[in-house]
Amino acid sequence: MTEAPRAAAADAADVTPAAAERPQFRYVEELVRHELSRTLGGVRGMVEAALPFVGFTVAWVSSRNLYLSLGVALGTALVLAVVRLVQRSSLKFVAQAVVPTAIAAIIATRTGRAEDVFLPGILYNGALAVVSLLTVAIRRPLIGFVVGAALEDPTGWIKDRALVRMSSRLTLVLAVPYVLRFVVQLPLFLSGKVVWLAVAKVALGWPLLLAALFVIGLLLSRGRTPIEGAGSPAVPSVEEGPGLSRGSTA
Repeated sequence: MTEAPRAAAADAADVTPAAAERPQFRYVEELVRHELSRTLGGVRGMVEAALPFVGFTVAWVSSRNLYLSLGVALGTALVLAVVRLVQRSSLKFVAQAVVPTAIAAIIATRTGRAEDVFLPGILYNGALAVVSLLTVAIRRPLIGFVVGAALEDPTGWIKDRALVRMSSRLTLVLAVPYVLRFVVQLPLFLSGKVVWLAVAKVALGWPLLLAALFVIGLLLSRGRTPIEGAGSPAVPSVEEGPGLSRGSTA
């Protein structure tokens, strides 16, 4: 056996199943779109996060019974979890529905106030708004860490000014839903408007997030930033195109 086949066999053995299944990207923008969609769980993940609170609202409007409404919300979250288990799908995204619903139920049962169901979400969005804006201000935007994690270099992107600028713009776009949810829902919470809180939570939930992702898609569609570092799992092994090699210009 020659050395070349041995080396090829060794390289093939070093490829982990996760790396083999990972999509290949030529541009940073493609990578960011994929990673954001994967992190957020897609449309299904966002809908699952909203359904327990929709159930709570319907039960509250029809019965005005706090415990019944909480039971409907928790039941909806558990049904979503069971469906994921039956489908042998990851519980990572349905946890976005189960965990917040459970926390909200604990708080509301202790205080006896229906509006307290929405308090954890309001505080969560307020915290994310502050963190997002702060990371942009210190030139360490949150989206940059998503890029870094996908490229298996968590902090290397900080040295690339173009990546920092792009990540800052994307982080600001994602911060808009967090800011709007906090600004709109906090006054409704303080005034005890339970039904309007629920309407605002759903309206400013996945529809607003989808709108933000659409804007992000438009911003990313304009860029063609090559992913450097041949041999990394996120970089394809094919050439850039006829007559072009990586790093060359047309």
